[in-house]
Amino acid sequence: MRILIFTILIHMACILGIKASEPINIVFIGNSITFGATLAGQDESAANRSVEALKAKGLDDIDFANCGVCGATTVDFLPATATLYNNAVAAARDLMSRHKGSLIFQISLGTNDSACSGPLGSPVLPQQYYTNLKVIIDDLSASFPGCRIVLQYPIWYSPNTYNGAVYLKAGLDRLKSYFPMLERLGCEYADKNLTLGSTAAFDFFKDKIEYLTPEDGNAGVFYLHPNAAGAVRLGDFWAETIMKAVD
Repeated sequence: MRILIFTILIHMACILGIKASEPINIVFIGNSITFGATLAGQDESAANRSVEALKAKGLDDIDFANCGVCGATTVDFLPATATLYNNAVAAARDLMSRHKGSLIFQISLGTNDSACSGPLGSPVLPQQYYTNLKVIIDDLSASFPGCRIVLQYPIWYSPNTYNGAVYLKAGLDRLKSYFPMLERLGCEYADKNLTLGSTAAFDFFKDKIEYLTPEDGNAGVFYLHPNAAGAVRLGDFWAETIMKAVD
């Protein structure tokens, strides 16, 4: 009976979250926005900035890996693709081997999925976007029992975005159609290991393009990637969600 009660308590601890007093490892899974494209270096990326924000909130013992890859989609990160997913898994194992503690995977994907053409798998339809994320979440959860998944909403980009890939208004509309899929995942995993972000960052960048880098494109100057100040703000948004995963 005591063993059963102990097992239940351990299970509840995994569900309720990671203790703030524990060392924390974070693997950032994402695209060029996670990577830090257009910035002077990865030290300025939103991933790095979110860790700085977390440390400012008192979570001092954090190690992390930025596994953001320019142009990446949910298709690139599928376990069956055996490329970017394997890199993220290897990064997690490396972190856990040298920095014992809890493990968080932050996933921020969707921008490149929404493109009309260019990135692998694009355009990814909403139902497939949901399925891809579910496969990634389930495999990470099975491979790293007790880990938490932090799922972020993608941020706004201008409807004339057209660089090596074609996004435009159709892409932006498709991006917004992913939001109900993210909400669906948030509901389905509400009592498990997933913490869902909000659309606050999307709304912020939509209203304040001065926090985005102006880039020359095939349909004029477009806005897609946060600039240095924008990466700080995005890092703050991400840190708020990560904090919810920490008890």
